[in-house]
Amino acid sequence: MGREIARNLATAGHKVVAWNRSGGEVESVRMVDTPLQALQGDMALTMLSEDAAVRSVLMADDLLAQARPGLVHVVASTISVAFSHELANYHRARDIAFVAAPVLGRPDVAARAELNILVAGAPAAIDAVGPALQAIGKRIWDMGEDPHMAYAAKLACNMMITFAIEAMAEAVALTEAHGLPRERFLELILGTLFGSRPYQTYSANIISNEYRPGFKASLGLKDLRLAREAAGDVSGNLPMLDIVHARMQDLVDAGCGEQDWSAIARTALGET
Repeated sequence: MGREIARNLATAGHKVVAWNRSGGEVESVRMVDTPLQALQGDMALTMLSEDAAVRSVLMADDLLAQARPGLVHVVASTISVAFSHELANYHRARDIAFVAAPVLGRPDVAARAELNILVAGAPAAIDAVGPALQAIGKRIWDMGEDPHMAYAAKLACNMMITFAIEAMAEAVALTEAHGLPRERFLELILGTLFGSRPYQTYSANIISNEYRPGFKASLGLKDLRLAREAAGDVSGNLPMLDIVHARMQDLVDAGCGEQDWSAIARTALGET
């Protein structure tokens, strides 16, 4: 995902330097040896996998205290709501603008610069990075001035995607039990009630019973765990979230964490 974002920024005419935690080059982008070198521009966009990675890369050695004055830091990772509050305070203490910008879309969507970007932060900071965000996405969604609201929205979106996967799997289990092929039933669903991208993408996996990763189950489990943590502030209860979290946990525990997260469908379909 990060590689595609960096490539699209360069294609749009931005001068891009990048540090890659996992190594490797990015076409049209100058690679640097340390993350600090990537914090010396007008804007830094980080796409790290989780809270611990953000903490390790940026906070352990207090790199933001050494960043270029006036830098706007865009955090495109999916992180916990609790950590986003800590991160906002951390940036504020170092006089670094913090823009939350988690994205909706898989790597193929990022490659086409068609991400949906959920943005929250100070309006002036958002305006400053607007042209760069427009270069990597098809729409920017305003989630407010408090960064944590963007991360709450992103976790809710990922939660709902797993609900869609579970709904398709259970519906296919029911209809196949009565002799209706899954591809015929899912064609009906896509053409009538549910034609959105999650249904289109993950119905294909269910039909083929192939779950090559676009988004790994291990990362899906992380996001569902963060959603459950955020749900601690909800006055009611969220039983569907508990169900899909348990499905994903079982999948990862079974050694399938590298499969696509839609493989949670295998439980309802008796294919585990």
